[in-house]
Amino acid sequence: MTPRLASVAVAVPPFEIRQPDVVAASEKIFAGRAGAFDRMRTVYANAGIETRYSCVPLAWYLQPHGWPERHDLFVQAALELLQRAAGECLARSGIAVEQIDGIVVVSTTGMTTPSLDARLMERMNFRRDVQRLPIFGLGCAGGVLGLARTAALARASPDQYWLFLVVELCGLTFRPRDQSNSNIVATALFGDGAAAALVSCKAQGPAVTAWGEHTWRGSLDVMGWEVEDDGFGVLFSRDIPTLVRRQFREAADGFLAAHDLSVDDIDLFVMHPGGVKVISALEEALGVPATALENSRVVLRDFGNMSAATVMFVLERTLAQYGAGRILLGGLGPGFTAGFAILERGE
Repeated sequence: MTPRLASVAVAVPPFEIRQPDVVAASEKIFAGRAGAFDRMRTVYANAGIETRYSCVPLAWYLQPHGWPERHDLFVQAALELLQRAAGECLARSGIAVEQIDGIVVVSTTGMTTPSLDARLMERMNFRRDVQRLPIFGLGCAGGVLGLARTAALARASPDQYWLFLVVELCGLTFRPRDQSNSNIVATALFGDGAAAALVSCKAQGPAVTAWGEHTWRGSLDVMGWEVEDDGFGVLFSRDIPTLVRRQFREAADGFLAAHDLSVDDIDLFVMHPGGVKVISALEEALGVPATALENSRVVLRDFGNMSAATVMFVLERTLAQYGAGRILLGGLGPGFTAGFAILERGE
C-alpha cells in the first residue's frame, strides 16, 4: 500500500540562453528605465545562473505578444516537452503507456481547455479510460505538491500506475512593456522545462512515505500572478528569503514531527532553488551545510528557475548520485505555501 517512485525524467526546450546574452537583450527591453536597470544590473551576475532554456529564441522577448499567440505557443511547446519527458520516464520504468491508469499534470505558466492531459492523449496511446487531473496555481511548489497528490492517488488505488507530469514555460509569461523591478528580476531568473515521474504501489523504487504542506496566514501577496491586459504580471516579494530564514524551519519541523521524524533523520535534501538567496536561507533555516543543497545550486546554475519543474530536476540528479537514504523534498509557492514530501530509499 506504499506508493513508490519508479522513474523520473526531465526535458528542456531547444533554445539555450546564456546569462550575458540575456543582459544584452534586457538592456534594450528596459531602455525606458535605463537608470533603474543599471542599478539592478548586479541581479544577473548574482543570480547564480549561467544557462537557461527557452521554447522561443531570445529575439522573441524583444517584442510584445498577445494572449492568443502566447496561448498557442504554450500549448504547442508544453505538449512537445511533456511527450518527451513522459516517453523517457516510461522507457526508464519499463512500463507501457497503455498501462497508465491516471495522469496528473501541473502547470501555472499557461492555461488551456481542453487541458494539457487531454491534449496529450491525442499524441500518446493512453487508454481511453485513463483518469486525468490537471492542476493550476501551485506555482513553484507544484513539483512537490503535484508529486504528493499523485502519490495519494496511487495509494488510494494500489493496483494502478499514475504518471505525474509538470511543465512550466516561464518565458512565455514575460511582458516587455512591464518596466517593474519584479519583471527585471524575472528576466534574470526564469527558464522553461518539464519533468515526469511514474508512481505506483506496484513499482520498484524509492517509497513516497509522507507528504504535507503549510500555508502561512496573511501571505497572499508574497508570490503569484497579477492578471494584466497583455498577460500574467509576475508578483513576488523581495522579503521571500527573510520569510524562509525566519519561518521555514518551524513549518518543516511541524511536518516532520507529524511523521515522527526530525531534520536530523534526513539524509538528503531536495529543495526547489528559487534563487541563490533562497537557497542560502533554506540552508540557514534547516541548519545544514552548503554541500547539502549543492544539487539545488547546480540545477539553478544550469537551468534557472523553472518554477514547479525545477525540484524534479534536483530530484533526478540526486537519485542518480546517491543510494540508500531518506530524502526530504521541499518547495515554496503562492499561498504563501511550503510543500513537503519524504522519500525512503532502501539498500
